[in-house]
Amino acid sequence: MKIYVKNTSAGLVPMLDDDFEKKQKLKRGEVYQVSIRLARNYQFHKKYFALINFAWEYLDERQTELFKNMNVFRKTIEVSAGHCERIFSIEKREWFDIPKSISFDKMSEDEFSELYDRVLDVLLKIVFKDMEADLVENELLNFM
Repeated sequence: MKIYVKNTSAGLVPMLDDDFEKKQKLKRGEVYQVSIRLARNYQFHKKYFALINFAWEYLDERQTELFKNMNVFRKTIEVSAGHCERIFSIEKREWFDIPKSISFDKMSEDEFSELYDRVLDVLLKIVFKDMEADLVENELLNFM
């Protein structure tokens, strides 16, 4: 079980409703082993997905048909931003780029920040061609 907590004078407090529900399942009086590590900035993580949501909503109908869903769109953008690995398909005898994980466990805050900047650059070139970066950033507030 993984939960996000904040350290307060009252102890470790769950950050999200889901985390609180998970903590409630722990039996009082039992001893649990936990691993503590500093989590990536959750607000920045939300901002990243707000950017993806905004870009998805900004696409016209023809463009959205290119992608199966928003998750496929996100992964396509991440590959375009260079956040990928090359794998070889034995059946097709071709090399493919597949997106790397963006999970909290797989990336540091600095790596995630760099990914955000590269994804924003890609989106400014192919989705938000007629918008300035500052305007895109301001519009993100509507998606957070």
